[in-house]
Amino acid sequence: MRRPPPRTLRGQLTAGLVALLALACLAVGITTAVALRGFLMGRLDEQLSASGGRFAASLEHEAKPDADNRPDTRGQAESTFGARLLNGTVTQAAVVDDATDRPLKLTPGDRRSLAGLHPDGHGHSIRLSTLGAYRVTAVQGDDQDVLITGLPLHPVEETVHRLEAVEAAVFGGALVATGIAGALWVRISLRPLRRVTARAAEVAGLPLASGEVAMPGPLPDTDPRTEVGQVGSALNHMLGHVEDALTRRQAGEERLRHFAADASHELRTPVANIRGHAELALRHHGPLPAEVSHALNRIDGESRRMTRLVDDLLLLARLDAGRPLEHEPVDLTLLILNATDDARAAGPGHHWLLELPEEPVTVTGDAHRLQQAIGNLLANARVHTPSGTDVTIALTTAPAGVRLDVSDNGPGIPDEVRAEVFGRFVRADHARSRTTGSTGLGLAIVHAVITAHDGTATVTSRPGHTRFRITLPH
Repeated sequence: MRRPPPRTLRGQLTAGLVALLALACLAVGITTAVALRGFLMGRLDEQLSASGGRFAASLEHEAKPDADNRPDTRGQAESTFGARLLNGTVTQAAVVDDATDRPLKLTPGDRRSLAGLHPDGHGHSIRLSTLGAYRVTAVQGDDQDVLITGLPLHPVEETVHRLEAVEAAVFGGALVATGIAGALWVRISLRPLRRVTARAAEVAGLPLASGEVAMPGPLPDTDPRTEVGQVGSALNHMLGHVEDALTRRQAGEERLRHFAADASHELRTPVANIRGHAELALRHHGPLPAEVSHALNRIDGESRRMTRLVDDLLLLARLDAGRPLEHEPVDLTLLILNATDDARAAGPGHHWLLELPEEPVTVTGDAHRLQQAIGNLLANARVHTPSGTDVTIALTTAPAGVRLDVSDNGPGIPDEVRAEVFGRFVRADHARSRTTGSTGLGLAIVHAVITAHDGTATVTSRPGHTRFRITLPH
């Protein structure tokens, strides 16, 4: 499996530095090896020119018992090759071995290679089957023959290979040392960038959506002369603007929260008075005109609805203000049973199904608020689904906490509403029909109550299946 390339900036810089150094080492190695080989070849050519072809010329004489007619090997290096060609045919071939000559048997391929040499006195590289690679020169003899003298290329190749091995070891060590030192240097150089990244990650993890947010302080050492310093300075300016915007938003939310709480307190008394006077008028023993009775009934109904709205707004204002809730053992199973009985009475046309554990489930919290949250979930299922819908209330326990699911097989929640279903005054009916008596705050209260208990509230919906799930810690 191919290893993916480094993706971090530090890895890319280190890899790029090592790659550039490797290319430089490769270029130096190739250049020095080629230069050394050329130098050694030149020295071989000089030795061949200095020999004057004496050994090859002495091969013209037939070998006889007397020493005077033997080939001349004086001053010839060991493994020196000599050959004589007459009319393109090799007549004699020998090699100097232990200061004497040794006849050499040539293959047809060797003979063709030797016959193809031009007697120009220049060096040529050939390979003989019995001797290996040789550097040879061919010169014209006195008897219209061609005299060939050669020296082995093995010392040249060995020297070049030794240089290549030394360079590979030295350059390899240099690359390793450079990689380690470069990684440390890049790490130190990018330390300010890591601080910028850490600060950005810290800000990204803050709950910026709502509530008061404590922004971290500005980054130190933002040198505008460096690119990293410019990024840090820009981040500091951005954090300053974000902090200012969050402060203004928090101040606006506080004013709105205080207004809602104050308005709810102020409205409770006149609404209660209106409702009381309407009830008193409806109790009048004398006959009332039909239109007056209808008007009083409308006043009584709307005052009751306004009372619920004021109570809901006041509850949300208290939860937003962080008012402490009760922390007592609560029998969640009993709350569900009571809320289901109330739902059956209010919606007898629905099918209310319970899936509860055999043993009672207990959590720590505010029983009154939890009862209100569960009742709102069941009321939401009753109000927004037609008669005959199956509503299932399932309670399960797990090591992570207690989970309550309220599911139905109704028409589902529209996509444009589902994303903000726990918002305030959110309605699936955009015409804001009052026939259901809904204030649009029921699910907002569910979310606020469960959040105040350190739990979560979520929803999933599609046509034919909607599930509200709340989780609470043990």
